[in-house]
Amino acid sequence: LGKEMVQNLMVMRFGNLWMEQIWNRNHVQCIMLTFKEPFGTDGRGGYFDQYGIIRDIIQNHLLQVMTLLCMECPNKVDGPGAGEKIRDEKVRVLEAMPPVTLDDVYLGQYAGYTDDETITNKNSNCPTFAMVKCHINNPRWAGVPIIFKAGKALNERKAEMRIQFKDAPASESLFGEKVPRNEMVIKLQPKETIYMKSNIKTPGFGSAPIQSELEVKYDTRYFSDKCASNPDAYSRLILDVLRGRSASFVRSDELLRSWEIFTPVLHQIERENIEPHIYKTGSRGPKGMDDWSNAKSGYVRNAEYVWRDGNVKRDYTF
Repeated sequence: LGKEMVQNLMVMRFGNLWMEQIWNRNHVQCIMLTFKEPFGTDGRGGYFDQYGIIRDIIQNHLLQVMTLLCMECPNKVDGPGAGEKIRDEKVRVLEAMPPVTLDDVYLGQYAGYTDDETITNKNSNCPTFAMVKCHINNPRWAGVPIIFKAGKALNERKAEMRIQFKDAPASESLFGEKVPRNEMVIKLQPKETIYMKSNIKTPGFGSAPIQSELEVKYDTRYFSDKCASNPDAYSRLILDVLRGRSASFVRSDELLRSWEIFTPVLHQIERENIEPHIYKTGSRGPKGMDDWSNAKSGYVRNAEYVWRDGNVKRDYTF
């Protein structure tokens, strides 16, 4: 919670008129929170094998980010007393979430996981990859799927929040073709970036909608000057401690409720020794993960869109 993009959520959500208007079940199709690492257990498999990726990443890190993304506006977001008011709203989000069921969990394990010498159980089914679907049963978010995804030994290092919005009304009838959905993507690492995937006219003589982005890259926009720096997360958190700010730290009732959401399914996975899907090291994950995620979330990918640090390349046909 000490990362720049996470701490930016308060201002983004509650300091912009337009954002509040679309931040609800009427406009949002699904929410996805992703954490990917390009390395495996690397000698700490003995520890990891006791807990797995859900406990390691999803139940704490991603869940905490999700509460800030989805909570209602507290009465105060900065200054004395703001920390407790923010944490009150985070707990209300967790209280509106039912416990996760096995049907809403997809597990994976990278090939060669048990080759780690510190893992004693060579038949371990401990998941190194997981996707979990959750819901928040309140008036703002009822019916909106929330997908958590985390994994090790994947193709890249990445942490992001992705919000896909619903289809623009009557867009297919108006333009004679399927119009891509808008998305807001907030990249936490490795390069802090916020971009909104928006539709514009195909440049030149074309008239078909094409997807581009409205983008803010923190490295070039704010930290390119040698006098400016982007503090690391731990530096921010230590400073919060010295200033007596509590918003970035988990309160006991938050912790207890988060375990109530995940503990039943974690015990079922271990009790039934659920076998994970095997995936290759350096891949995006198990082969069936996209089909599972799309079916659970209703997410629709625009295959023609490619994000290349602000440059989109497409072959135009007129």
